[in-house]
Amino acid sequence: MALKRSSTAVWNGGLTKGSGKISMQSGAFKDQPYSVNTRFQSEDGKAGTNPEELIAAAHAGCFTMALSAQLTNAGHEPTELRTDATVSIEKQEAGWTITGIHLELTGKVPGVTAEQFQTFAENAKKGCPVSKALSATPISMTAKLA
Repeated sequence: MALKRSSTAVWNGGLTKGSGKISMQSGAFKDQPYSVNTRFQSEDGKAGTNPEELIAAAHAGCFTMALSAQLTNAGHEPTELRTDATVSIEKQEAGWTITGIHLELTGKVPGVTAEQFQTFAENAKKGCPVSKALSATPISMTAKLA
């Protein structure tokens, strides 16, 4: 049985003067504003969201959950895993392009060595569904135990 998740974007107006709203099936976002400003100019994120921020959130969530599953299945239940995902977007000759994603992981996992933690993290990075969906994009990672 396939699971389906959905979000809706509604855009009004032209590119530079227009704006839109994004809503999620879960209700976590309802009519969250986005625009050229929130995507390309407002780096603090206070004016609204943007697609790259949503990709970063999805990747951080998926990767962290996958890592928790791997650690737990190996008998090392984590106390805390924190992943900050950063999506880089650059203006290139062909237009705006996502050029990379960096996962910054810090974990508290009793009984796991730094080397074991790195191996589990690499496996989660390769195996989580969002990483697989984004496989055309370079994904880097640093992982450390707290």
